Amino acid sequence: MKFLDTFFETSARKIAQKSSRRGLLKGLGTALVGGAMLPLLPVARASNPAPKAPQDAGDATSCDYWRYCAVDGFLCECCGGTYNTCPPGTQMSPITWIGTCLNPVDGRKYVISYNDCCGTTQCGTCLCQRDEGDRPLYRSDKSNDINWCLGADSSVYHCSTAVVVGLAFEV
Repeated sequence: MKFLDTFFETSARKIAQKSSRRGLLKGLGTALVGGAMLPLLPVARASNPAPKAPQDAGDATSCDYWRYCAVDGFLCECCGGTYNTCPPGTQMSPITWIGTCLNPVDGRKYVISYNDCCGTTQCGTCLCQRDEGDRPLYRSDKSNDINWCLGADSSVYHCSTAVVVGLAFEV
């Protein structure tokens, strides 16, 4: 047992000679502040799974398709693109108008971002103008009567997409 007493006494004296109370307080403070910062690091949270894509039903080339409740323009689905991608040779405008549409399959409302595809002349097929929830022009983010291609490289309008942004919550 004398061996253990000697070992711990020698170790404690070496640590005491190489450190100070201030150093101990500094280390303790660093550990506390660092430990408090850990929850702020960006990590993927398993408790918040990515939202599921809504179930689709209906013809995406028809003006009655559920995603097009606030669309105004030519449908990209008929112009070489899809309801959420622009046709080749066009660019999606970075500024949009939004709408909230009811999906008849699951009975939920979804926020839809209507992006204009810009860069070539108008498509000319599948013209659709539905104004559900359209607001007067003093609320331009809610209006579909503006050339949204002004935010793109080319201001020439071609067609419109309908991208689901997420689930709408009642406020």
